[in-house]
Amino acid sequence: MAYNSWLGCVRGCGTRHSIFDVVYQCETCGGLLDVQHDTEALKDRSASAWMQLFDRRTRTTQWPYGSGVWGKKEWVCPEVSDENIVSMYEGHTNCFWAERFGRELGVEDLWVKLCGNSHTGSFKDLGMTVLISVVKQMMSDGKPIRAVACASTGDTSAALAAYAAAAGIPAVVLLPKGKVSTAQLIQPIANGALVLALDTDFDGCMRIVQRIAQDKSVYLANSMNALRMEGQKTVALEIVQQFDWQVPDWIVIPVGNLGNVSALGKGFLMMKQLGLIEKLPRIACAQAARANPLYLSYQTGFREFIPVQAQKTLASAIQIGNPVSYERAVKTLSAFDGLVEQATEDELANAAARADRTGMYACPHTGVALAVLIKLVERGEIKADDRVVVISTAHGLKFTDFKVGYHDATLNDVITRYRNPPLELPADYDAVQRAIDGALAR
Repeated sequence: MAYNSWLGCVRGCGTRHSIFDVVYQCETCGGLLDVQHDTEALKDRSASAWMQLFDRRTRTTQWPYGSGVWGKKEWVCPEVSDENIVSMYEGHTNCFWAERFGRELGVEDLWVKLCGNSHTGSFKDLGMTVLISVVKQMMSDGKPIRAVACASTGDTSAALAAYAAAAGIPAVVLLPKGKVSTAQLIQPIANGALVLALDTDFDGCMRIVQRIAQDKSVYLANSMNALRMEGQKTVALEIVQQFDWQVPDWIVIPVGNLGNVSALGKGFLMMKQLGLIEKLPRIACAQAARANPLYLSYQTGFREFIPVQAQKTLASAIQIGNPVSYERAVKTLSAFDGLVEQATEDELANAAARADRTGMYACPHTGVALAVLIKLVERGEIKADDRVVVISTAHGLKFTDFKVGYHDATLNDVITRYRNPPLELPADYDAVQRAIDGALAR
């Protein structure tokens, strides 16, 4: 049976568009759009048949199914032809068993989904492979698209630039000047994107790129574009698949523009609808206290949403005060008995450093999620026997300045409880031996 998908309004007003239409919001009511699938057609395979198919494709060399995203092509974007898929073997990131860290916290079954173990070092690759593949298909079909563009705090721009370069499509990136890490800044530069560093914050960049994208020949690649979430939802499928199709009790995820938690929810709901799972996990959204509009809205029971002026935070990729996917995220949290918690600069930095001492190398955004995890365990919401998966959104190597600043004790508003600076010694055996003996005696 042929599978198909379309863009539908999240508010349920009934408006539909082709996934190949250049449109980002409902033209009837102004709501955001989501990719929706013909689930009745997908029921032509049983739940066990889908599981077997997805398991069989995992890491295969058969194009394009070796990708963690395109191995689920029928659930993601069935209309794109294989020759127009732009893939870099994204996905299949490991769940790290955080045994020692979990033991310290009193959680027996703690895992960290290392989404940063990807081509450009973040989970954004999962969504960008879908978006760029659709754009390539559109261009192949004659649509006059000149470029793809995004506003970014770093990771989105890296993924967009890499995938656009692989496809031969010009990329335009708007970044807030001085507010992204050096490693994140150099990635789109190296991949040949037009990088515009604007004297504003992410929200200011977002306002401008949305105006630019009113020219339909410049395709918007931010997460308000529903295609991004189709790739990112495969994180949920991978987690369940990695646990032999069993569902964790909790997912803790750092959030900024709120596309990632919306995508995660889509993946779990689709599996439940098609019978692959019987229950849903609880979801905890983790925000930096200096960029916390979702947390503040949660405090009102989501009765009101007031954008904030995001303040400078070590978790720069989620330094967002007016998230475009707020409406989607609230729907997700309502369906998953979700909650929202925040972490201060001191909490996120020390949580990351504490996790590093047990074998991880956590980016500051993962530090936000780990800090929230600690709070939820301490107040008894997460139980000792719960299976918990923390989503690590990016690789720690993209944030070397954060790591150096922590161990040099130069981070503002952070008391470095786990600092481990190098000892500078003369090239003298006795001095070295004394240092080793002193360290091992602690």
